Amino acid sequence: MRIIAELPHPEFKISILNMNHKFIVKMEQGNLEQIYKIAEADLLDGVNSVFELLDDEFLKTVLARFHEMRKDFKESYNRYNY
Repeated sequence: MRIIAELPHPEFKISILNMNHKFIVKMEQGNLEQIYKIAEADLLDGVNSVFELLDDEFLKTVLARFHEMRKDFKESYNRYNY
């Protein structure tokens, strides 16, 4: 697996990796991460198509999902500790 691109974003880290004829898009925020796998054959223009998929609307949903993930984990952690 090799990193082929990292994209700037103010809220989370975005890395694009390549492995086994797939692009792996990994978003990280603290101890949370989201991963999306896309077959190279499903894209017309290679990694450039991945950049196009990461539009503002999609990235907003990724951020909202991170907020939900953090909330869910905090609730579970609180049930575990209390």
